[in-house]
Amino acid sequence: MANITDVARVAGVSISTVSYALSGKRPIAEATKTRIAEAVHELGYRPNAGARMLAGSRTNILALTAPMHEDTHPPALMAFVLAVVTAARSFDYDVLLLTEGEATTGLRRVASSSLVDGIVMLDVTTDDERTAVVRELGLPSVLIGIPGDTEGLTCVDLDFEAAARLSLARLVELGHTSVGLMGHAEQLYGRGSNYAPRFRDSFLEAGGESGIATAFHTTEATREGVEASLDGLRAQLPDMTAVVLNCNENIHGILLEVLREREVAVPAALSIVSACSSFSTEHFLPPIDVIPLPAQSSGQRAVELVVQQLAGFVDPHVELIAPTYQRKQSTAPPAAAAL
Repeated sequence: MANITDVARVAGVSISTVSYALSGKRPIAEATKTRIAEAVHELGYRPNAGARMLAGSRTNILALTAPMHEDTHPPALMAFVLAVVTAARSFDYDVLLLTEGEATTGLRRVASSSLVDGIVMLDVTTDDERTAVVRELGLPSVLIGIPGDTEGLTCVDLDFEAAARLSLARLVELGHTSVGLMGHAEQLYGRGSNYAPRFRDSFLEAGGESGIATAFHTTEATREGVEASLDGLRAQLPDMTAVVLNCNENIHGILLEVLREREVAVPAALSIVSACSSFSTEHFLPPIDVIPLPAQSSGQRAVELVVQQLAGFVDPHVELIAPTYQRKQSTAPPAAAAL
């Protein structure tokens, strides 16, 4: 079945232009409308009845549910919030931000008041209680993240499993055979975070498949926590010559400070890769190789998928964004001697 993305591709216009033409929300040039109409006819595209009915009573507001937790890293969360807001404005939508801890209450409140046309979910957990509410409400909804049960849901997220394998593959390519993983704080895993365990499990699995010695340690964002994580990895991997950081920006800075004080040169004595980071690693000394967390493209795609649902595309599915590796100055072949 053709969807709004197909119509945009055939007509040679953006998804938002197709949406405007079909809903009449914004004036569209006659030549453009003609191309869109021809594409609709050629593809046999038909918005569903619910979407057509909704078009006449839309609020042009999306709900963005992003509950704040004790372990929430505000800069990372705000990168996604800004991406969603920016994308929403490109479609003439405003965003209502829901940050309360009891997230289901906020969703039910705005839905019952007919305040929003659709929902975007951030900080998705494996057993996220909001998914049941989203299914119940029936509003166009997209999750940035992947819960344990995706039935009936539309999700978009970085392919964390592929990112883990990519981080290890770079180090294996350089000749490293003993690689540690410094993860997030323990409570993040304890509350059911979906992305951190996905990365961890794939990293350890890839190490086993490649015959590489790997180990994992959670990391608190304090001097003591970073030292405990580093020393814990060294105890498990006496010959460790590389570390992958799947953790927040503060931990990166503290680790580099600890290594300088211990006279451990990066990358001569220890190679470092920053994985799934929402922040720039250029300001570190040395600049750290990074697999970026694509907050902007994730937010943009989530909003596009909500708009598609509003226009009649209702097929639930999961989209994974392929990771990319950016080489900086923090990796090198392993030194002959261990740390």
